[in-house]
Amino acid sequence: MTFSQPPEIPGGLAGLESRVRQDLAWLDLPTRSWVPERCVDGRHVLDVVVIGGGMAGLTASGYLRRYGLLNHVVLDQAQAGQEGPWVTYARMTTLRSPKTLSGPCMGLPSLTFRAWYEARFGVVAWDGLDKIPRETWMAYLEWLRHVLDLPVRNGVTLTNVTRTADGVLALTVVQDGVTETLLCRHLVLATGRDGLGGSYVPPVIAALPRDYWRHSADPIDFEALKNRRVVVVGAGASAMDNAATALEAGAARVDMIIRRDTLPAVNKFTGIGSMGVVQGFVGLPDGWKWRFMDTVLDAQTPPPRPSVLRVSSHPNAFFHLSCPIDRLEVAANAVRLHTPRGVMETDFIIAATGFCSDLSRRPELAAMAPHIRLWKDRFTPTAQDMPSGHVSAELATSPDLGPGFEFLEKVPGSCPWLKYVHCFCFPATLSHGKVSGDIPAISDGAERLARHITRALFVEDRETHYANLVAFDTPELRGDEWHDTPLPAIG
Repeated sequence: MTFSQPPEIPGGLAGLESRVRQDLAWLDLPTRSWVPERCVDGRHVLDVVVIGGGMAGLTASGYLRRYGLLNHVVLDQAQAGQEGPWVTYARMTTLRSPKTLSGPCMGLPSLTFRAWYEARFGVVAWDGLDKIPRETWMAYLEWLRHVLDLPVRNGVTLTNVTRTADGVLALTVVQDGVTETLLCRHLVLATGRDGLGGSYVPPVIAALPRDYWRHSADPIDFEALKNRRVVVVGAGASAMDNAATALEAGAARVDMIIRRDTLPAVNKFTGIGSMGVVQGFVGLPDGWKWRFMDTVLDAQTPPPRPSVLRVSSHPNAFFHLSCPIDRLEVAANAVRLHTPRGVMETDFIIAATGFCSDLSRRPELAAMAPHIRLWKDRFTPTAQDMPSGHVSAELATSPDLGPGFEFLEKVPGSCPWLKYVHCFCFPATLSHGKVSGDIPAISDGAERLARHITRALFVEDRETHYANLVAFDTPELRGDEWHDTPLPAIG
């Protein structure tokens, strides 16, 4: 499904970009660079490297510039315009979030999606816009990168992280088959939902030959599914989006296999969304953090109503609830599904079964992974903390983060440099709330991150800053502004 785009207003974006530059000038932004330059063996050391050039990485970069940390770079393994999920595996037609959310604007009205859309297409088009098409959102993010002149390098893959004897991080990266080492003082992982693990595929599906299945986050040749039978496992937004895409590509039939006896209908966290939650969640006692998230995960996030209707509008779409898969087998070039509700056959399975945190699946983090403290290493929820009645594996394997999203050590002293690596992606949710991946509070999260790194760099360089204080001798007064005068005589 595609959307027709309104006609563009000639010169509209150019005018907005002038306004952005004026806004930044009025605020004297970005702040001048203030971190002392550092070199190791004659090699330049970056203050910060951000991994991931999607929305979270761009917003983090914007705030680093705002705080004068200009000596940083953003790396993304995708090519320009392909960062994040929006034009790759996200197969919804529009975003779930309301069009009015300020998102990654960093508090500047001229950087909002609304400002960009109105400048490009006009106020009438804005008034007529219901939800934001995902391709339009991606175009907006590309514009943010352009107008803020953010330092993004594309096609770069991080393969290893270590700490050098000189006390800086050494990142091994590969671009176009060429390996290089970047030195930096802080590393930010803005790597999305699968940043500390990967796609979760139930073992019963993963055991099938690869020709018969894909995860919903994989590239899928939907044209090849024309006139074929497709099963989609799951009931979330990605399940609906993949089912609808298969149906629109001409699948013979699509069967939704859903373990639950009903679709989740209430979006808990969105329902209580407020600045209190954004700023206050991080201050909750551990048991309360767990209780909030356990309730949210147990209820599950419902698929958007338009996404469900996009599927059910097709006469060859079928929903099967209370239908877990007991076992699978390949027979006569098809997959036979055995469920409590009977047996059925399909030609292809799409596992829309989410993501998991599993550090063993991230080879680039191998040097630090054994030392990263997870919630299960420190905290045991009480029955009151888990209304679901069971210990959530997703919560238990979440990283236990410090106030600046930094990793903490499982055993104190075992890997002190973890404090220089910041987890600014979805697995940070249990420690910090929903501020590191979703649109509504991404600016709040990125500012929290940038403030922490700014403070850490200043404190670490305190001797240099103090020496600069002592050495600074530029006078504001020249000595010719006054005359020393004797005290007036008494009587």
